[in-house]
Amino acid sequence: MSDAEGDAELIHRLASGDHAALSQLYDKFAPSMLALGVRLLGDRKEAEDLLHDVFLEVWRSAADYDVSRGSVAAWLALRTRSRALDRLRSASRRRVVSWSDVRGSDLTIDGGADADLDRDKVRQRLAELPEAQREVILLSYYSGLSSSEIANTLSIPIGTVKSRTAGAIAKLRRGLGETA
Repeated sequence: MSDAEGDAELIHRLASGDHAALSQLYDKFAPSMLALGVRLLGDRKEAEDLLHDVFLEVWRSAADYDVSRGSVAAWLALRTRSRALDRLRSASRRRVVSWSDVRGSDLTIDGGADADLDRDKVRQRLAELPEAQREVILLSYYSGLSSSEIANTLSIPIGTVKSRTAGAIAKLRRGLGETA
């Protein structure tokens, strides 16, 4: 059984209520998830809280994992990144804004409905990529891993990571109607 198959089996066991599977997932993935959290949040304590929240979410939603959409490592990294961004957005909303800040700013709304449509297009095009290409894109652009970190995570040569990334970007550009 490959690492990916073993990881998927752990998630399946977790979805069935196996506490030992959660412990094994934690032992295997917590160090890289914590490192990602520290890199995104810039604070180890916040990253540790994030890690707890992500594993709680994984416990509750293990049945939602779909092996056809990517590896367990990518799924966990994406959940970690998403929760970290949620925390950053929440923290920025809590920031106190003075009246002078508001008066001196240009109160335009960034993105709006068009930004939502663009995000939906990108998600759709990502879902259409072959699994191997989607996985490197998610690990690189959404989890912030370097090519060498991706190569280590997936146990593939760095050249393979780079060629998959280049191929995925080319397909995304074509699918999104961009040239270059």
